[in-house]
Amino acid sequence: MSDTAGPFVPEGAGIDGLREAATGCRGCELWEPASQVVFSAGPPAASIVLVGEQPGDQEDRRGLPFVGPAGQLLVGAIKDAGIDPAAVYRTNAVKHFRFEPRGGRRIHKTPDVHHITACHPWLHAELQVVAPGIVVALGATAGRSVFGRPVRIAAERGAVLEGAIPDSSAKALLTAHPSAVLRMRGEPGYDDAYAALVADLRIASAAAG
Repeated sequence: MSDTAGPFVPEGAGIDGLREAATGCRGCELWEPASQVVFSAGPPAASIVLVGEQPGDQEDRRGLPFVGPAGQLLVGAIKDAGIDPAAVYRTNAVKHFRFEPRGGRRIHKTPDVHHITACHPWLHAELQVVAPGIVVALGATAGRSVFGRPVRIAAERGAVLEGAIPDSSAKALLTAHPSAVLRMRGEPGYDDAYAALVADLRIASAAAG
């Protein structure tokens, strides 16, 4: 096993070639317990790229990003922001599901920094191919991968940044992960948290060009 996905990323490949090559990635240990790699969805020439943390349980089983409850919330927010979900490229900072088995269930575990670093060559290659107008980092793990540094959601969200993504001309924006909003459902602050996510997506759409 390597400690980076770099050797597994084919030079000059398009999204389909990257997706196919990712099935053989052994850049970190997460590939072994996962059901499959979960690469991306959406058009390969999108003006908006959304980057999440990692696949969840349903994503791991189905092989597609953002198809679980948090993904459904995200699709609703995208629509409420006036964006066509089919026009958005969706991917994750880490391409395999990290989990802890517990009583027959698979409980999400946040990827470590070395998982984010090991998997970053895939995201870098995706951004080179898609060449979006803006990249939206959903949550702290995605933010660390996109910006190459630790981020603070509360302090940095909603700002359109230029020159913030290493080796990319795309603008960038940080916002909350939809799972963080989903966890607030039924609580007093849920409506505000959802509205803030929609507002950030509107800002990103206007800046995408």
